Amino acid sequence: MTIINFTPVPALIGGALIGFSAAFLLLAKGRVAGISGIAGGIIYPESRDDIGWRVVFILGLILGGFLYQWSGLGAGVQHIAAVADKPVLIIAGLLVGIGTQIGTGCTSGHGICGLARRSPRSLVATFCFMGSAIVTVYVVRHLMGGAA
Repeated sequence: MTIINFTPVPALIGGALIGFSAAFLLLAKGRVAGISGIAGGIIYPESRDDIGWRVVFILGLILGGFLYQWSGLGAGVQHIAAVADKPVLIIAGLLVGIGTQIGTGCTSGHGICGLARRSPRSLVATFCFMGSAIVTVYVVRHLMGGAA
């Protein structure tokens, strides 16, 4: 396996920013920074006052990537393209959505925030989705001969 674009410093900074934002959201709003829960709260809000911070959070995620690229810091990333067809991506997205409903959370909610709070449920969920990811990559790359 060849690692391309190994960037430990930006990864460390990005990880610290994720940790800071998760801690800030927990301290400021008493909320866990689980992206599926935040996005779901926009669609099905608990109250009218609950939508604003959620929209700002999601916009920050989207605009942050553009800002990073625009600032020139993401100069090594020229073009990202999906290697799967659109129907496969749609099915994969639906399966991820179903998984977050069944697992009552997503990778950010369980893997970052839940583990930091020492949640046993989040530990089990993280083992499940990481195990599924490992098995999927193995099957696609080694048994099916794909390049996922």
